[in-house]
Amino acid sequence: MRLREGDIRIPSGCAIAGIMDRSGGLHDGSDILKAIALMHDRSNGLGGGFAAYGIYPEYKELYAFHIMYESKEARSAAESYLDQHFISEKQERIPTESVRGIQDPPDIWRYFVAPHPVKLNMSGLDEAEYTMQHVFHINASIHGAFVASSGKNMGAFKGVGYPEDIGEFYRICDYRAWLWTAHGRFPTNTPGWWGGAHPFTLLNWSIVHNGEISSYDANRRYVEQFGYECTLMTDTEVITYLFDLLIRRHGFSQEMAAHIMCAPMWDEIDRMEPERAACEAALRCVYSSALVNGPMSVILGSDEGLLALNDRLKLRALMAGEKGSMVYLASEQAAIEIVCPDVENVAPIDGGVPFVVQLDEVAARKAKESHENVPAKDRPQEHLTGVMPASSKREAHHA
Repeated sequence: MRLREGDIRIPSGCAIAGIMDRSGGLHDGSDILKAIALMHDRSNGLGGGFAAYGIYPEYKELYAFHIMYESKEARSAAESYLDQHFISEKQERIPTESVRGIQDPPDIWRYFVAPHPVKLNMSGLDEAEYTMQHVFHINASIHGAFVASSGKNMGAFKGVGYPEDIGEFYRICDYRAWLWTAHGRFPTNTPGWWGGAHPFTLLNWSIVHNGEISSYDANRRYVEQFGYECTLMTDTEVITYLFDLLIRRHGFSQEMAAHIMCAPMWDEIDRMEPERAACEAALRCVYSSALVNGPMSVILGSDEGLLALNDRLKLRALMAGEKGSMVYLASEQAAIEIVCPDVENVAPIDGGVPFVVQLDEVAARKAKESHENVPAKDRPQEHLTGVMPASSKREAHHA
């Protein structure tokens, strides 16, 4: 019998969820696992993952590298490289469980490291930039090695499989975090592989994303001008780098970075008061290549809290709710209610309007700070002195 419209349900691609305690209280992974498992039909088994913040308090001042290896040679090469550029406090294989739905996992290790002080000083870079460049080197140049996450007191746990299986595989209920995000993948134009699962991360940023970015090529070319290497060839990767560029390098707040990425339409700007219209027009012109188009819902995790964002036309679902100090986000309201039946203030995230939740201590500190845009400070650094990526600069110099 031929199926007709309405006879079957085709989900609107991918599932995302987030749970955060504004007070900084730590919670195990059982609730986020339950929430993402409810949205099983939004995934197809080609990717699932979690990001967790606050899970390594004993090493909170060190970068926690989660690295996947496809061979012993890859591990040997990556560890040799880390030993050259970082000082390692501890390294160990990440604990996992055998799960029927998880096939051929890579060898997954974690390293708690600090930049080598002499080499950091010689580089002329700040700590974050130094770490980022070495993450890119591992991902681009060491075959069979992939850095899944590289932030402080956080980690990403991801792979090929349904998210509930990935959560069981990584034993996420053994970890306690103040912020959890989760993703169930339904890839539309890329294959499922362990490095391509969500969350996508860089330093303390993590992104889970439902949608498809039609502006990917323009966005990719833009971030590559600043030295970001898009080796994973997915639209979610470039969103992560855009947030890092706009917030960490250019000094914008998270809200303003999201506003730039989902800037008002030109006809909206035409109807604004002249002063505001001039500001919005300037942002659109200067950051035209940072404008993100296409259907999307995004949850950004960081050491400050979370940010949720829908595209301007709201072509992907994303709901929010709260109860006391707890904040819940999910693609479907039912995924929130299954972990908090008496959730309050449930509402959809507005199209193009960032929904920002900060830790209470962060919000108190921010209230006392200036609202001016403050770009990277201290001395001028190589990555801020031009638009050519570092590799191109070296080639031009030697030429």
